[in-house]
Amino acid sequence: MQYQWNFDWLANYMPVFVNGVAITIELILVGAVLGVCLGIVCAWVRALGPVWLKPFVAAYVELIRNTPFLIQLFFIFFGLPSLGMKLTALQAANIAMVVNLGAYSCEIIRAGIQATPRGQFEAGASLAMTPLQTFRHVVLVPALQRIWPALASQIVIVMLGSSVVSQIAVEDLTFASNFVQSRNFRAFETYLVATLTYLALAIALRKVLDGVGWVIFPRRKV
Repeated sequence: MQYQWNFDWLANYMPVFVNGVAITIELILVGAVLGVCLGIVCAWVRALGPVWLKPFVAAYVELIRNTPFLIQLFFIFFGLPSLGMKLTALQAANIAMVVNLGAYSCEIIRAGIQATPRGQFEAGASLAMTPLQTFRHVVLVPALQRIWPALASQIVIVMLGSSVVSQIAVEDLTFASNFVQSRNFRAFETYLVATLTYLALAIALRKVLDGVGWVIFPRRKV
């Protein structure tokens, strides 16, 4: 029996898919910006920060990197309200993505910091910079330049992993796909559209991150 392709339903459900894509983009924008910022702070603590603070950051990184993202999401959405912290599904998803990317980007950025030649730290000290000023003005940009391709790949991975937020009813692309499939009963076509959309988003995000790398590090191709 030959399968009969049918995409006639797509026009009717296009607004649902567009809304899902918009939510997915919002998740990755918030997750990428705040997650990388959190990763930079944590990387500084682990590589150069106060000794007393390092165990706490190390525990956070190990906890997040060694537990499933879905469990982290459930803990934030279902667990934190037990402590009186009320969150919407979208807020919980945003927090989960920031926390998750922060832990992974921490280790990537720390590798870049530790690869910094000792002479750069000494150069900052010779200019009467504090350790924090040396990190900000002398160390951080070259460190990010070294690890940018790896960091960009991790951001793309987190974007693709955001598909699980539909489990707490965030209306992202996966949620939209499940909703449409439950209405049109065309699972193959529906999830094919979702797959191609995620592929397009991943490629576009990679191109955007490559462009950001060109802007931040104009002297080196990333």
